[in-house]
Amino acid sequence: MPIKPLPVAGIGRDSNAEIQRQFYAKTSNSYDEQQTDEDDYAFALRYLTAVLDFFEIKSILDVGAGTGRVERHMKAARPDIAVVGIEPVKELREVGYRRGLTQDELQEGNGLAIKYGAGEFDLCCEFGVLHHTRYPHIVVDEMLRVARKGIFIVDYNNFGCGSFLSRSLKQLINAAGMWKAAVFIKTRGKGYDLSDDDGLSYSYSVFNNYAQIAKKCRVYVLNLSGSGINPYRTAGQVALLGIKQRSE
Repeated sequence: MPIKPLPVAGIGRDSNAEIQRQFYAKTSNSYDEQQTDEDDYAFALRYLTAVLDFFEIKSILDVGAGTGRVERHMKAARPDIAVVGIEPVKELREVGYRRGLTQDELQEGNGLAIKYGAGEFDLCCEFGVLHHTRYPHIVVDEMLRVARKGIFIVDYNNFGCGSFLSRSLKQLINAAGMWKAAVFIKTRGKGYDLSDDDGLSYSYSVFNNYAQIAKKCRVYVLNLSGSGINPYRTAGQVALLGIKQRSE
């Protein structure tokens, strides 16, 4: 059965988002097993768990929760923390319910228009979601809006992937302001790639949203790839923890 696209105010129907929803609907039962970045994401999740008390985090909203791995981890590791996940794909939520989550813990929702009010959660997080959306800046704005204390994003850094020569070329193109044109040529005008293991994805770096987050937060960078001293240049997977400079 086809999945109905979720209307988002000011954006309208996004056919690319529909392609990705269809991919997740078809692969929902094997979703967790297909997460090729599981080790990196698991490390990032444990890092987040370790800093909760330091920043006095008592509630978390997880955007693009999938089958609810963040929610299941927190229920086991920190049952005192209130965690809610939002996920637009019904089939993924149903897998989460079969694995023990309730409909209050894993809800229908879209990161482009989060249904919660400003500052309703202490922290808002996402794991591997932003490279699947055409509008990552909108999702980050929404995360910053609903988070009272901070946000945690874990995602790709396309400029840190590949060989030294490949990374250097991409960083040079980006520094020259030609990256969008390069992606347009590489994808033959589509602006995205399709793969069997990740569905529809865009060329994305967490550093694309660094300045946006830094306007409101003190930013901590976590290199998930164990690479060189400069994560932008060498790390294919990066986590950014943004802690607001003052409560909003």
